[in-house]
Amino acid sequence: MISIENISKQYEAIKALNHISFKIDEGTCFGLVGPNGAGKSTLMKILSGILLDFNGDIHVKDWKVSTDRIKIKQQIGYIPQEICLEETLTAQDNLILFGNLYGLKGKELQIRMEEVLQQIGLKDRAKDKVITFSGGMKRRLNIGCALLHKPSIVIMDEPTVGIDPQSRNSIFSIIHQLKAEGSTIIYSSHYMEEVEQLCDSIGLIDKGKLMEFGRMEELLEKYAKPSLFISGESIETEMLQRFGEVESKGHGYLLNSEQPLLTLENLVTHCREHSLEPRRLELYHPRLEDIFFNLTGTQLRDS
Repeated sequence: MISIENISKQYEAIKALNHISFKIDEGTCFGLVGPNGAGKSTLMKILSGILLDFNGDIHVKDWKVSTDRIKIKQQIGYIPQEICLEETLTAQDNLILFGNLYGLKGKELQIRMEEVLQQIGLKDRAKDKVITFSGGMKRRLNIGCALLHKPSIVIMDEPTVGIDPQSRNSIFSIIHQLKAEGSTIIYSSHYMEEVEQLCDSIGLIDKGKLMEFGRMEELLEKYAKPSLFISGESIETEMLQRFGEVESKGHGYLLNSEQPLLTLENLVTHCREHSLEPRRLELYHPRLEDIFFNLTGTQLRDS
């Protein structure tokens, strides 16, 4: 449905995006993952039609951004990282404002407002001023404003930054509902666990470059190494080295082995014979954080 072709963007001496290319299937949730400053928001603004000065092109269905920008923008609901609401107005008045911008009026707008308020869980706060809302409620209303015109493509740029767990779960439910209705979601985040939970495919981006791209399960399988995780006060590197290749991982160790089940059995026997009690001992499955480290040699930074 969406094809990003050789996109580059320069801010004076800084190359924010460096020849980015990938495709997103219709009706899926695509995760754009990377640290702050990687180029995610720049790419989101290009996809949404906010940034017009860039090299490359984008195809949406049979349209090209370079020639059919207005048609493409009509298909998009964009939720920016910054909350864009008028806080002196009520939630309902904010929806009316954005609805009018999308060309919605009268009964059509009223029906969509009711549906969206129900969808974002704010129906009982429709006539309250936004200034009285929590951060999570503002985030949800921000999303609702972008959904009024029933976009087929929903772009979410860090939608869960600084919100409470209840609002985060509510946003996840909205995403699952949108997918079930056939919408295509583009979800930007540096919270790896969110992307693993929500997305069908991902692009890993760092310093303006696309480091990796593909379906979630394929990438996790590609970078999987058979290994165990073990932690505990009495667990030391020297003891583990007899069982395989050892590397530090958080408050414990990863033990890489070609036969993880046999190694697990031998390790349990060793711990029992030497009265060692690990805090955790388990088969380890790769995470997106591990893939990022494998590609860049660094942990995912926050800034």
